[in-house]
Amino acid sequence: MNARSPQPLAVADENLHHPRSLTAFRGTKLLAGGYLGLSVLTLMAIALLPSDAATVNDAVWIRGSIVVASALLTFVSAVHAARGSRRAYRRLRIISGVMLVAIAAIIAVPGTFPLWMKIEQGACGLFLIGVAALVNGRHLRSLFAAR
Repeated sequence: MNARSPQPLAVADENLHHPRSLTAFRGTKLLAGGYLGLSVLTLMAIALLPSDAATVNDAVWIRGSIVVASALLTFVSAVHAARGSRRAYRRLRIISGVMLVAIAAIIAVPGTFPLWMKIEQGACGLFLIGVAALVNGRHLRSLFAAR
């Protein structure tokens, strides 16, 4: 059991504190934090940019808000996974994969989103590729494997 949660941990403490685990979780939290930071800065920029259809349209507002929400969920899941939560780890794997597909679609589909947002989404995608690579890597997968 964890002092912060009444649910039992999915992973033993000695496995969570293994050097490879600590490195993987540190990287995951840093990348998820970068994704969150960039997403929040983008939403702030959207609020400050003039609202002409070429720069900021309704789709930009909606996408910017969704990205901040998913980035926050990604970061919180990374923190909880690092504490041993199997549910948070599974959520992290799903969110990173789904958001990568959504980002690829936004970049590939012409229209709707301005070039600056497609570039920003590409940068978010780079953070998420790192997250997805770490959480789907052999070490973390074996750490959270059902026993």
